[in-house]
Order: sequence, then C-alpha cells, then structure tokens
Amino acid sequence: MSRPAPRPTLVTGCSSGIGRAIALRLAHEGWPVYASARRIDAIADLAEAGCQLLSLDVTDEASRCAAVARVEADHGAVGALVNNAGFGQQGPLEETPLSIMRAQFETNVFAAISLCQLVLPGMRRKHAGRIVNVSSMGGRLSFPGGAAYHGSKHALESMTDVLRFEVAGFGIAVVIVEPGPTRTEFGVASVRSLDALPRSADGAYDAFRAGIRRALESTFEAPGPGASLPEDVADAVWTGLSAQDPEPRVVVGEMARQLIEQKEKGSARDWDRVVAGMYPRPGIDGTKEDVG
Repeated sequence: MSRPAPRPTLVTGCSSGIGRAIALRLAHEGWPVYASARRIDAIADLAEAGCQLLSLDVTDEASRCAAVARVEADHGAVGALVNNAGFGQQGPLEETPLSIMRAQFETNVFAAISLCQLVLPGMRRKHAGRIVNVSSMGGRLSFPGGAAYHGSKHALESMTDVLRFEVAGFGIAVVIVEPGPTRTEFGVASVRSLDALPRSADGAYDAFRAGIRRALESTFEAPGPGASLPEDVADAVWTGLSAQDPEPRVVVGEMARQLIEQKEKGSARDWDRVVAGMYPRPGIDGTKEDVG
C-alpha cells in the first residue's frame, strides 16, 4: 500500500499526554506538524522533533483564527485538523456552577467546532482534508460525577457525526477517536477540578465526592491491563488521518471496548446497576460523617 501524501496538520493540546504523542507520531511520519498549546514553552522540545510550534488558546477566537491563518499562509490550507485539547470536569451536577459547565463546553465542544469551521473553507477549496476529533469512551457512556464532561463529549460526538455527512462530498473525511482510560495526567487534573467546586452547605454530596475521587484515582493512578498508552491513541489518530477510507469511529483500548459493549447491550437500568457498584449513591450510601 502506497504511503499517503503528507498533510499539513494542526494539532491542539500538545503540552502533554495524548496531544504530545500525536504530534511526535506525525512528525515521525514526516508530516508537516503544527503542534499547539496555550504556553509555547510547554512544547518547546517538540521543535527538536520537527514540529512547528503555535501558541494557541482554543477558547480564544482570535487565537484560533491566528493559528489557522499561520498554517494557511504556509500551505494554502490546513490539510488535517486534530482536535485534542480538552479537560474532564468532575463533580455532582447540583454543585457544578453553570459558569464551570459553560467552561467545559467552551473547551471540549465549541472550540473544536470553531476550528472545524475555520479550516473547512480551505479544505473545500482543495477538495481534500481530514478532521479527527479526539473524544472519549465517555462520549458513548456516562459515569456519576461526570455530567459536565460526559455532556460535552456526547455533544462533540453528535456534532461530529453530522459534520461527517455534510462534508464527505467535498472530499473531507471526519473521524471520532474514543480512548478509554489512558496513562496520562488526565486523572490528576480531574481530581483538581472536583476539589475546586463549591460544596453544599449541608454536605449532601460529601460521601459521593469521596467516591468520585476514589474512582478517578483507581482508574488513572493505577490503570488496569485494559488501559491504553498515549501512543496507542496516537496510532488511532494516525490511522484516521492516513487511511484511504478511515472508519468513522475508532475505540482505543480493551477496557473502553468492553465497557461500551456492556453499556450498549443492556438497558439504562442495567447500566445504573453497574455504576451503583462503583460509586456511593447520594442520599442512600453514606453520609457526611462517613467521609474520612
């Protein structure tokens, strides 16, 4: 099989973990890679791997426009876009202020969609292009304490499914990559997001918060054998960018595959029973006094 022609590729969220692995993989393949992050000093070493570095705050419209304009100035159009930047807000829905919900959607959904809108005119002119949106198994199933995060990933996946149909006739392929638990700092950042939330005065969710923390720590600090490495996700992204006819959705990791299958083959009540064995139920399992 012949090697695909290199596409100038803009990758968001490259300061660590999955984004860094994606940038390195594409650079290794000899593609022109524009690696981006809010702080360019956080990705300075990627220049040694052959990446072009961009300072990009995905939540800022001017920053998004400038990043796309830079690639287009060099190559005429963005050949591929990898929307990887994102974070995982955790916490009880009642205790999550709408301002924080909006911030979650601004980063995980609206920033990605805006970048798609910015690169699509150039891709249509070239009648070629790829967009890979890095979602999560959390875009197919939901865990307690993750209302903001799961809501954002479900929204991103729905919009990506629509986009895939709408731009296929212009020669543009759109792919969703859905990793499961991956050995990154995602869990640490998620715990920080939980700790930063205000608490109800009556402590109604204190035991539940402790359960969310335990679940995050057990999942990400000591991930099981079905967990993935950032390089596994980078492999999936590479396939989505380089395959002649890429699969629309790619699940990464055995744990993700098993959980998605379990969720989809059962009923909503079946899934409620699964997560009830993983998290304390607010108002039933535990009280404020149970939290050590």
